[in-house]
This record gives sequence, C-alpha cells and structure tokens, in this order.
Amino acid sequence: MLGNHWHSYVSKSEVMEIRSKNMKSIRLAAITAIAVSLVLTLCGEDSIADKVKINREPLNRSSTSAVASYWDSLSKARPTVVNISSTRVMDTSSQLQNDPFWRFFGQGQMPRQREVQGQGSGVIVSKDGYILTNNHVVEDASEVTVSLQGGRVLEAKVVGTDPQTDVAVLKVESKEELPFAVLADSDQIEVGDVVFAIGNPLGVGQTVTMGIVSAKGRDGLGMIEDGFENFIQTDASINQGNSGGALVDARGRLIGINTLILTDGRSSGNIGIGFAIPTVLAHNVMVSLVEEGAVSRGFLGVGIQPLDSDLVEAMGLSDTKGSLVNYVIPGSPADEAGLEVGDVVVKIFEDEVQSASDLRLKIAAKSPGSSVELTVYRDEKYFKTDVVLGERKPQGQVSVSGPQKRELLEGIEAAPLSDELKQKYQIGDEVESGLVVTSVSPQSPYTRQLVVGMVIEKIKGESVYTVRDAKKLLEPGTKVAFFVYIEGFYRYMAIEIE
Repeated sequence: MLGNHWHSYVSKSEVMEIRSKNMKSIRLAAITAIAVSLVLTLCGEDSIADKVKINREPLNRSSTSAVASYWDSLSKARPTVVNISSTRVMDTSSQLQNDPFWRFFGQGQMPRQREVQGQGSGVIVSKDGYILTNNHVVEDASEVTVSLQGGRVLEAKVVGTDPQTDVAVLKVESKEELPFAVLADSDQIEVGDVVFAIGNPLGVGQTVTMGIVSAKGRDGLGMIEDGFENFIQTDASINQGNSGGALVDARGRLIGINTLILTDGRSSGNIGIGFAIPTVLAHNVMVSLVEEGAVSRGFLGVGIQPLDSDLVEAMGLSDTKGSLVNYVIPGSPADEAGLEVGDVVVKIFEDEVQSASDLRLKIAAKSPGSSVELTVYRDEKYFKTDVVLGERKPQGQVSVSGPQKRELLEGIEAAPLSDELKQKYQIGDEVESGLVVTSVSPQSPYTRQLVVGMVIEKIKGESVYTVRDAKKLLEPGTKVAFFVYIEGFYRYMAIEIE
C-alpha cells in the first residue's frame, strides 16, 4: 500500500535524453573554460595593480551580538604574515676610533665592518610572492630572508623602498602559490572598529593582539623625517619585531602595515599607542615601486602652516580647516598659478583640506604634471585656480633594486630622473625632470634614435615624469614628437611607434 507517498517512474528513453543533455552541458562548460584560459594566456601577465586589488566592500557594523571567537577570520590572515630576517653591514671604524681599548692596542687590529642582524614582519599580498613591509625593516640590507608559517624559508629580493612613507616591497619566488592577504579599503575604517595586529614580536613567534581603531589620519608626528604621515592609530599591542606586520579588520582583511609605537620615554615597550600605514597609501606606493621603480610625487611650491583659533578669528574664517600659505617659492607651480602669502587653501577639487599636513599629503599623492583645482580663501572671498603640479624632489633617497618593469618601448627601458642618474650619465643641472633611457637592446627597432643617457622631457608636448604616464602617449602606428636632452643639447625628434 502506497499511502500518501508518491513515486515517479521515468522511461529508459527519457533517461537517455537527460544524459545527452547533461553531456552537452559538460562539453559546453569545458569549451568555455578553455576559451577563458586561452584569452588570459594571450593577454599576458597581469600588472601589479591587477594582482593586488583593494576589496571595497564596507564592514558590517550593524551586528550587536556577542562574538565568541575571531578564529575563522584570523585563520585566513595569519598564513599571509611572514617573519623577515635581514643582514646589513655596518662601518664601525668611526665608532671605535675614540675607544681607549682600540687606541691602546693599535688601529691595525681595528675591525672596520661588522654584520648586524635585524628582525621584522611582512605581509604577502599576491600569490606570486609580493610582500609589503616597512622600509626600516630592510633598509641597507645586504641579505633578506622570509620565513613562512610551517618553517619554510625563502630568499627575498628588495624590489623597492620609499623612506618617505616607510614602505618597502619584497619579492620571493615559490613553485607553489602562496597565501596572500585581502586588502580592505582603509579609507572606510571608523574609530571603534575592532582590529588585530599580527607579527613576530621580540622573536617569540607569530602573535595576534586585539584592539580597536583609536584614531585615523594621524599626521604631524615627526616620526618620519621629511616624510608623509597618515597613520591609523590603534591600541592593539605592537612591539619590536611587529614592524611590517599586518593590521587586519574583524573579517581578516588587511587595513594597515604596523610601523611604530609612541612611548612615554621611560620604556621602549608598548603603552597602547601604535601606528600603521593605511593600505590605500601602501598600495599606491607599491604600484609605483613595482611598475616605475620609484615614487613620483606632486609639488606645489609653498610653505604652509596650520590655522589656530586666533588666526581663524583674525582672518574671518569659520573654522580651522585649511592650510595657510606663509611662503611661495618663486617660479614654482603655486607662483605661476597666482597663489600669494596669506592665502588659505581650503579644497582640492571638491575634497576639503583638513589641515596643513593634509594639503601636503594630498598634493604629494597627485602625479607630477597633473592639473588640480584649488579653492582659495583671500581677503574674505573664495576663488578657484588651476595649478599644474611639478615633481617633488625628496631629501631622502628612494632606493630601488631588483627587476623592474620599466620598459617604455620595445627593447627600451627608462627611469624617472634622479640625482643618481644625473651623476651616472653626466646630465646637466639645467635638466630638472623627465625619463632617462637606461637600457637599449640591440634588437630594439629604436636603437638608431634612442640612446642610453638620453633624457626624454616631453612626448607630444606633454612633460613626462613616469614610464606609466609616458606609455599612455605612445599610440602604435603613429609618429610621435619627442623633446629630448642628449650630451648638452636639446632637440625634437619624430619616432614612429610600432
């Protein structure tokens, strides 16, 4: 007796028809997968910006239920954090010259150099082995090794460093795909968000500490000489050896690179005031270092100071937002745009300038040669002016080593003009910016026109500061006018782009 249960019966012909349809679906899916794979192969290797993307999905802050554990989120983030060991050679002769022991026994036995070992942390951000860390972790290192979870040790190359943000990029080679961190949009963080610091403090092994975002946009600390500070502040414990490690959100996404702590002067340990470089800033620096070999920053050409309540009252302003101009460099972009001492810059495009240091950071984030619209307050009135930014020449030297993607044209490599390249190729002081041709392959179709040491100042009448921007002006199948400097002379030349 069947009762209330129903049974369906299917004929043999219907079964065969269903199997036929399923086989067709499987074959179609396989063909589609092969086609997609072929397209990806033909497109070539992805750029670093394609490999390392920022996840801009907002954090869900609506839940008020108690959380028993963050194991699931942290289990994804922890394998991406590595221990970094560095070796640097220090010259000790100057330190020992005044030591009475060495003076007594004679300088002939004085050791001139010694190796110094350093420890820090880093975060793998791509499956093919790019790693974000701090510049001070690998600065002047002659040898760098990376230890992964599980004990595997890999040699690392320093792709590039930027002392002005304390960011460094390393690269390791592995036959296997590496675990990598998902980058969150650090601009979306809020004070009170739960965060975790992951690193290797004091060499005890990987450690996770918990805290919250205590503040964001911390600047003006003077921790980085002539640098750009825009830190996330946290009370998650950061100690020696944590530098370069990960600051992650409650979902295990990377929001910052742990960098430094503030102490009370009596102790070198953590007192709950730690700082991390936001991922948005670190990501921008990384892309520039990998693709260009250097970080190019916009230059306005003004001296600035913050506003206080007395100045606000005296100048008829409503609040202390903005940046007060107290000096204009003659001949600078600011001078050419008509800025004057006493002006207050309140906006860049529609983005409010929060402070003097905020203006400095925002201008530096723009590309040299780009045009920005400034809203300026002068004599109790507001007006707008366009400024074409120059290139900021840092006091600190951007150090770059290892393979770089600097190919401008087929067989032609170039790099942004620097003091080092000026000296190497004996480029005159009258040349202030441009791209220096650093390598020419004998097989390049441009060998008769472009030579090593030549400076390309303009392409199609536009000043060029980075290889990436220059390549946008080179359309295949067209003749393009180059304005170049070579052996003390300027000249125009037409180059047919293949």
